Amino acid sequence: MTMIETYHILEALGGLGLFLLGMTIMTDALYQLAGQQIRNALMSLTRSPASGALTGACSTAILQSSSATTVAAVGFVSAGLLTFKEALGIIFGANVGTTITGWLVVLVGFKLNLIGLMLPLLLLAMIARLFLKGKRASLAMAVAGFSVIFVGIGMMQSGLSGFEQVLTPATFGTDTWFGRIQLLLIGAAITLVTQSSSAGVAASLTALYAGSINFHQAAALIIGMDVGTTVTAMVATLGGSVSSRRTGLSHVIYNLLTAVMALLLITPFVQIWQWLFGQPIEAQAQLALVAFHTFFNTLGIFLVLPFTNQFEHLLRILVPQRGYSYTEPLDNTLLRDVDLALKTVYASVCSQFHDLLFYLRAVLKPGDYDDSPSFPQLQSALDETHGYVDLIHLQQKDKPSWSQLLELIHILDHMQRLHERCKGWGKGSWVDPWGRPMRVSSGRDGQLNDILVKVDLALYEMIHSISDGDNQSLWQQAQQLGEEVDRQLEAARKQRMHDIAGGRLRVPEAEEYLEEFRHLQQMVYHIRRVCLHLKRWQEIK
Repeated sequence: MTMIETYHILEALGGLGLFLLGMTIMTDALYQLAGQQIRNALMSLTRSPASGALTGACSTAILQSSSATTVAAVGFVSAGLLTFKEALGIIFGANVGTTITGWLVVLVGFKLNLIGLMLPLLLLAMIARLFLKGKRASLAMAVAGFSVIFVGIGMMQSGLSGFEQVLTPATFGTDTWFGRIQLLLIGAAITLVTQSSSAGVAASLTALYAGSINFHQAAALIIGMDVGTTVTAMVATLGGSVSSRRTGLSHVIYNLLTAVMALLLITPFVQIWQWLFGQPIEAQAQLALVAFHTFFNTLGIFLVLPFTNQFEHLLRILVPQRGYSYTEPLDNTLLRDVDLALKTVYASVCSQFHDLLFYLRAVLKPGDYDDSPSFPQLQSALDETHGYVDLIHLQQKDKPSWSQLLELIHILDHMQRLHERCKGWGKGSWVDPWGRPMRVSSGRDGQLNDILVKVDLALYEMIHSISDGDNQSLWQQAQQLGEEVDRQLEAARKQRMHDIAGGRLRVPEAEEYLEEFRHLQQMVYHIRRVCLHLKRWQEIK
């Protein structure tokens, strides 16, 4: 290999590296610029698999990241904001959104020699980044990334132009089914190495533009690149939650089915294209390639959407839910998106608090609620939730996510104290803060029994408020319960003082009775604080 050929290889590889760098910079900047709005749109506009496909395609086209879209879908399902069937539409649509990169390369990158324009634009964007803050700074970085992308495309074009006589379509053999499958596997391997199907598509378009490959070969390559993205998705979801594993597997199955269909469509597509335009497809090979990429991904959506119910059923069989777990949705893949991670923690905490209140009802009225949750399971879930929250770190204190994280930390702290108050509770007894056993089912007078009935009724109403997501009513019910318990304790204390003075009660007996009341008061206090912070969390915008 001559020095000139070596230089051209390095130039082409450097161009690919610049393309990847530009995509990374632009994607991160766009996510900072519009990530929250896109997530809100995904959640609010997705009402069915069909609307999910549309929003998923638009989200991926704007953010230039199918992984960001699929992670959002997993987060929405884990937080209970979307059903898995609705999220499937988002996953299907993300494939169409990724094809926008190819259109940009063909319509802008190849039509115009942009390196001379993009280099000054890159300088201006970076100068602007030095002096701007917030959204404007993110916009400047998005422009910088956009500029680097087209500088990279220019370098790839220049590098591959030196191989016009060395690298030709004949290098890859004749157009056979075996040859197409080989190219499909090569395309998948390219995606695995670059971790970006967009980079692979851009490289294929550049090679096609340079005449190094023909349309049939380029089509097989980009089909393989779509398949390659599924390996990345599966690896990312290994060991994750059921929702994330189902998402990764759905991506694999859908892309494999689409790939088989696309391989069968290459020859018919070429024939139809040539019939429509009356000239060989190689005359408009780059435009035809991105059109084919968009066509087979869009057709795949139209073919699979009518069978979404069956698709969902298949995935539930392949990835079954093995028992219920409060913390199963707390997937580490969601940590890439702090807002989604916080929403998922909030949903898990609400579920734990709901069942803890149910457990308290069972303790206050032994025998009435035999199907109450397991306290060790609730304690274990709380410990795991604490560990997950420890993985969430924020820097900017002026964002809503900072306030949400603080509220969750307060909630977990009071739930931990409430759990400590519950330790040792069982069929008729608990232990006080000093480890002494205390009776809760015997020796009660009418006053204590009356307040326990009121507590049981209040807990029943609060459980329904949690189920309805009505944190305002939940807080009001907790406040009323706390005020009632405080009044009853003060009345009981005064009555016991009179009983001691009149010789009707000994001091140790009165103290034991009041301690039982105080224990209940402390529990209700922590319930009130949890409800207050749940209400504040819901009010954060």
